[in-house]
Amino acid sequence: MPFKALLPVLLASLALPTLAADYTIDPSHTYASFEVDHLGFSTQRGQFNRTSGTVQFDLEARSGNIDIRIDAASLDTGFALRDDVLRGESWFNVRDFPDILFRGQHFVFEQDQPVAVEGMLVMLGTIKPLRLDITRFKCGLNLVSRKRGCGADAQGSLRRSDFGLQNSIPFIGDQIRLRIQVEAYLP
Repeated sequence: MPFKALLPVLLASLALPTLAADYTIDPSHTYASFEVDHLGFSTQRGQFNRTSGTVQFDLEARSGNIDIRIDAASLDTGFALRDDVLRGESWFNVRDFPDILFRGQHFVFEQDQPVAVEGMLVMLGTIKPLRLDITRFKCGLNLVSRKRGCGADAQGSLRRSDFGLQNSIPFIGDQIRLRIQVEAYLP
C-alpha cells in the first residue's frame, strides 16, 4: 500500500480513544531523575538509568495505576566517586534495598487530561505518600515502533529525611525534586 493511501489510516488511528489497556514501560525511554540543593551554591542533579514496570490506564473511565521499579544501583550523577558513596550503606544502601518503587494508585483528571498521579513511594524500606504532577501527557501510535503507547513527564517533591536519609542536612538539602519521564507501550 503506498504511503499516501496509508496516511489517512494512520491519522485515524491517532484520533481513536485510548481503551483500557495494560502497557509495559519502555526502559530505554523511562528515567527517574532528582535535584537537590548543595551548600546553597548549586543544584546537583542525578538520574537512575534502569527502570521497569507497568501502566494500567483507561482514559474513558479516568482510572488506572502505575508501577515503576527504579534500580537504585543505576544511580548516576556523572561523578563515579560520588555515585559509589551514594550507593553505599550510609545513603541508598543498594545492597540491602536494591529497588525504589513508585506505585501510583489514583490518577487525577481535569476534564479529559490526567494532571497528577497519587500513590506511594517505597525507598529504604519506608513507604510514604507521593503525588506526581503530570506536566506532559500523550497516548497514540508511535510511528517508529508502530506500537500504541502513552507517555508522560511527571514531577513531585519529597523530603529525604522522611526515608531515613538524614546525612549532611542542612548542607545538602532535605527537599528533593523527583522527575519521572515515562513511555509505555502495549505488548
